[in-house]
Amino acid sequence: KTKVTGKLNLIDLAGSERTAKSKAEGERLCEANCINRSLSNLGRVICALHQKATHIPYRDSKLTLLLQDSLSRDSKTILIANIGPSLSCASETLSTLAFASSVRKLELGEAKRSVTSLTTKRRNSRLRSYPVGR
Repeated sequence: KTKVTGKLNLIDLAGSERTAKSKAEGERLCEANCINRSLSNLGRVICALHQKATHIPYRDSKLTLLLQDSLSRDSKTILIANIGPSLSCASETLSTLAFASSVRKLELGEAKRSVTSLTTKRRNSRLRSYPVGR
């Protein structure tokens, strides 16, 4: 028997607006700052991947650490950018579209299926439980 596995991450970054414009305070301000920081770190990771850098800064935020395997060469990744049609949202819309455009340029390669035979999985599990030194 074989087992095919997959992983789906849905991450909603709502609240990543300009904090001065939204006049967020207290907990909401802290949340918006954390989201904006995570988006900046995601941008740095994407830039490093695009440049094929030797060090990719996945550990700089929880978001990029969580997405590390989804941004690998074996994955299919999709970004959905939600923008507002209102003129009052123009600066956020342009910023979102610029971010989406930069992400669009990144090519990770072809996604691959993750197939493991159950006998191989059992054997690997037994090997891991073996005491060291035997």
